[in-house]
Amino acid sequence: MSSLTLAIDEKLLREARIKAVKEGTSVNEICRKAIEEYVGHQSAGERQAAMLQATFEFAKTVPAAGGPLWEGRDALYAERLDELERRRRR
Repeated sequence: MSSLTLAIDEKLLREARIKAVKEGTSVNEICRKAIEEYVGHQSAGERQAAMLQATFEFAKTVPAAGGPLWEGRDALYAERLDELERRRRR
């Protein structure tokens, strides 16, 4: 494994170290993961977690189970006709 030397503001590095300790990691690990993400490398577990997260995010956009996503053209026309009828009655 190779080593890398970075020039980072002392205050920023101190804050990063404190945050990393609180999160149970290290600045080295954070940098390594950032570089892996930058070049598009992910472990199998990380890819699986990303796909699972994407699935959960997509699921938030889908209507509740039990009903179709689209009731069809006839339902759409009926809804529009009802709306026009309500406007006409005003």
